[in-house]
Amino acid sequence: MNQKILTPRAWAELFLLGLIWGGVFLAVRVTLDELPFVTTVLHRTFWAMLVLWGAVLWMRLPIPRDAATWGAFLVMGLLNNVIPFALMAWGQLHIESGLTSILNAATAVFGVIVAALVFADERLTPRRAMGVALGFGGVVTAIGPGALASFDLRSTAQLAVLGGTLSYALAGAWARARLSHLPPQLAAAGMLTGSTLVLLPAALLIDGPLQLDLLPRTWAAIAYMAVIATAGAYLLYYRVLRMAGSGNLMLVTLVIPPVAIVLGALARAEALPPRAFAGFALLALGLLLLNIHPRRR
Repeated sequence: MNQKILTPRAWAELFLLGLIWGGVFLAVRVTLDELPFVTTVLHRTFWAMLVLWGAVLWMRLPIPRDAATWGAFLVMGLLNNVIPFALMAWGQLHIESGLTSILNAATAVFGVIVAALVFADERLTPRRAMGVALGFGGVVTAIGPGALASFDLRSTAQLAVLGGTLSYALAGAWARARLSHLPPQLAAAGMLTGSTLVLLPAALLIDGPLQLDLLPRTWAAIAYMAVIATAGAYLLYYRVLRMAGSGNLMLVTLVIPPVAIVLGALARAEALPPRAFAGFALLALGLLLLNIHPRRR
């Protein structure tokens, strides 16, 4: 099997995807200034769901009618949207957007471990094990060993973000096992539908009646995180996946934190400790090691 080569166009779209996802951390944080975190996540999935169903109808994709597929959509929505979006949004109430983006990069590390445990063709080779070890070393460095000893609100928020990355990894395995036969645009729309069905009653129960009289900047942030950074990014993601392959696509993880860190510093005056940057360097090294593909005859 030949590894796909990144063309200039693929590089450009990969970088664009990283820019878009890097900006979502600031958009979420701005929305949290006015809305509770569950309602924030509901806005993200609801509007993105509408956009993606529009794309599905425009592409004239057949809509599944069997209960098993819709059940798979519901589970995927929980694993890939409800749990990680909610944990990370709550985490951002207590830690910086840039730090959240660094910890979010651990998704790729957890993804390798989960895939190795679930799929026979995804074994953990010595090279990949070293990449995983470096990745975890980067996470521990970014959090700070002291935070693991003193269990305060900040350390809890960081662990919540890591819990979200583990949920993303489980979602990747679930998608491969149960949804790989569907067009990705349809799978994304169904997933966001399942997410919204869970989040709507949860938001009403936890946060109360939905608030729609919002500041213009809040609506702008919602539009960005839902329409551009969720619906639009999913469509771009699958486009880049076709061009670059799943291994090269992992490189987008290296673009996201620098963008989020710069935006957080400019818009929110966030300042990260030096250990966060050292942790990201270790994590990036681990991700690059995971992305190396040995030459095949």
